[in-house]
Amino acid sequence: MPKSKGTNYRSRQILSKPPRKRGLPSLGSLLTEYAPDDKVVVILEPSVQNGRPHRRFHGKVATVVKQRGRAYEITLKDGNKPKMLIVRPEHLRPHHT
Repeated sequence: MPKSKGTNYRSRQILSKPPRKRGLPSLGSLLTEYAPDDKVVVILEPSVQNGRPHRRFHGKVATVVKQRGRAYEITLKDGNKPKMLIVRPEHLRPHHT
Protein backbone atom coordinates (compact mmCIF):
# COMPACT_ATOMS: atom_id res chain seq x y z
CA MET A 1 0.00 0.00 0.00
CA PRO A 2 1.46 3.42 -0.93
CA LYS A 3 2.20 5.99 1.74
CA SER A 4 -0.60 8.45 2.45
CA LYS A 5 -0.09 12.09 1.47
CA GLY A 6 -2.67 13.86 3.62
CA THR A 7 -3.16 17.59 4.24
CA ASN A 8 -0.41 17.74 6.88
CA TYR A 9 2.15 15.85 4.76
CA ARG A 10 5.61 17.52 4.92
CA SER A 11 4.31 20.38 7.08
CA ARG A 12 6.75 20.16 9.99
CA GLN A 13 8.15 23.68 9.52
CA ILE A 14 4.90 25.43 8.60
CA LEU A 15 2.90 23.92 11.47
CA SER A 16 5.44 24.52 14.25
CA LYS A 17 5.98 27.57 16.44
CA PRO A 18 9.05 28.90 18.21
CA PRO A 19 9.11 28.01 21.93
CA ARG A 20 8.02 31.43 23.25
CA LYS A 21 5.13 31.69 20.81
CA ARG A 22 3.53 28.35 21.71
CA GLY A 23 -0.06 28.09 22.88
CA LEU A 24 -3.30 29.60 21.66
CA PRO A 25 -3.34 32.84 19.64
CA SER A 26 -4.18 36.19 21.20
CA LEU A 27 -7.76 37.41 21.29
CA GLY A 28 -6.88 40.29 18.97
CA SER A 29 -6.40 37.90 16.09
CA LEU A 30 -9.80 36.33 16.78
CA LEU A 31 -11.69 39.61 17.13
CA THR A 32 -10.28 41.33 14.05
CA GLU A 33 -13.09 42.27 11.67
CA TYR A 34 -12.50 42.26 7.92
CA ALA A 35 -14.71 44.14 5.49
CA PRO A 36 -15.38 43.02 1.90
CA ASP A 37 -12.53 43.92 -0.48
CA ASP A 38 -9.96 43.96 2.36
CA LYS A 39 -6.61 42.38 1.51
CA VAL A 40 -5.48 39.65 3.92
CA VAL A 41 -2.53 37.27 4.16
CA VAL A 42 -3.21 33.60 4.83
CA ILE A 43 -0.90 32.49 7.68
CA LEU A 44 -1.68 29.08 9.17
CA GLU A 45 -2.11 29.05 12.95
CA PRO A 46 -0.82 25.64 14.09
CA SER A 47 -2.68 25.59 17.43
CA VAL A 48 -6.12 25.92 15.75
CA GLN A 49 -7.18 23.08 13.45
CA ASN A 50 -10.71 24.27 12.60
CA GLY A 51 -11.17 26.46 9.57
CA ARG A 52 -7.61 26.01 8.39
CA PRO A 53 -6.99 26.16 4.63
CA HIS A 54 -4.64 23.82 2.81
CA ARG A 55 -0.97 24.57 3.45
CA ARG A 56 -0.38 25.40 -0.23
CA PHE A 57 -2.10 28.75 0.49
CA HIS A 58 0.24 29.66 3.39
CA GLY A 59 1.68 33.15 2.82
CA LYS A 60 -0.65 34.05 -0.07
CA VAL A 61 -2.43 37.39 -0.31
CA ALA A 62 -6.20 37.13 -0.74
CA THR A 63 -9.26 39.36 -0.92
CA VAL A 64 -12.19 39.07 1.49
CA VAL A 65 -15.50 38.50 -0.29
CA LYS A 66 -17.91 38.27 2.65
CA GLN A 67 -18.34 36.93 6.16
CA ARG A 68 -19.84 33.49 6.55
CA GLY A 69 -20.71 32.74 10.17
CA ARG A 70 -17.46 32.96 12.15
CA ALA A 71 -15.37 32.49 9.02
CA TYR A 72 -14.66 34.55 5.91
CA GLU A 73 -14.95 33.74 2.25
CA ILE A 74 -11.76 34.79 0.50
CA THR A 75 -10.59 34.57 -3.09
CA LEU A 76 -7.05 34.20 -4.34
CA LYS A 77 -5.20 33.11 -7.43
CA ASP A 78 -3.64 29.63 -7.42
CA GLY A 79 -1.55 29.77 -10.56
CA ASN A 80 -4.02 31.26 -13.05
CA LYS A 81 -7.15 29.84 -11.45
CA PRO A 82 -9.19 31.88 -8.95
CA LYS A 83 -9.97 29.89 -5.81
CA MET A 84 -12.60 30.56 -3.15
CA LEU A 85 -11.71 29.51 0.41
CA ILE A 86 -13.63 29.56 3.66
CA VAL A 87 -11.14 30.46 6.39
CA ARG A 88 -11.46 31.27 10.07
CA PRO A 89 -9.97 34.64 11.22
CA GLU A 90 -7.23 32.93 13.26
CA HIS A 91 -5.52 32.05 9.98
CA LEU A 92 -5.77 35.55 8.48
CA ARG A 93 -3.63 38.68 8.99
CA PRO A 94 -4.25 42.17 7.58
CA HIS A 95 -2.15 42.92 4.50
CA HIS A 96 -0.26 46.21 4.83
CA THR A 97 0.33 47.79 1.44
